[in-house]
Amino acid sequence: MSLISFPSKLLENAVTEFSQLPGIGQKTALRMVLYLLRQDKETVNSFGNSIIQLKKDIKYCKECFNLSDTEVCSICSASNRDHGLVCVVENIRDVMSIEATGQYFGVYHVLGGIISPMDGIGPSNLAIKELEERVSTGNIAEVILALSTTMEGDTTNFYIFRKLKPYPVKVSTLARGVAVGDELEYADQVTLGRSIVNRTLFEGTIS
Repeated sequence: MSLISFPSKLLENAVTEFSQLPGIGQKTALRMVLYLLRQDKETVNSFGNSIIQLKKDIKYCKECFNLSDTEVCSICSASNRDHGLVCVVENIRDVMSIEATGQYFGVYHVLGGIISPMDGIGPSNLAIKELEERVSTGNIAEVILALSTTMEGDTTNFYIFRKLKPYPVKVSTLARGVAVGDELEYADQVTLGRSIVNRTLFEGTIS
């Protein structure tokens, strides 16, 4: 049931669509829509087209599963990155957070989530098999497990460690500069950067 009395069905429809975005209530959605109505037609068209083009043309890198405009993302295709060093993260936001530190020069592997039975997410729902396939080529020297320091993150770390144990690859994890229970994307850049640089060997236990 709408909390606002709308003078126009078109306005109501637009507000309803905006309010479906995470963290956007009906009043905030109304402010956004009214703001767009005050802009010229070219500005609004550009805004709408950017969303349509994003949905239509965005790709997932076939190597690391990061978002990309091309089949292989700019990080995986960069010749100045260390392709023998793979940082495993939960999502695209974590890639952006780590890149912002300027302390990491390897490549990534985006899992697409972490193991969470309560949410119905198991290993088969994540890109863990693809990570194992990358390691099995023998071209990877080290895998850094850079997942959130939550119970779900630790469980996923342990599962991946067990999967990679048969291969001659070093498995490390972030130094505990990132506080236990923290989501990676909310760690400040200095702390996150130091946690990567001072990473430690993964001990194969759940803390």
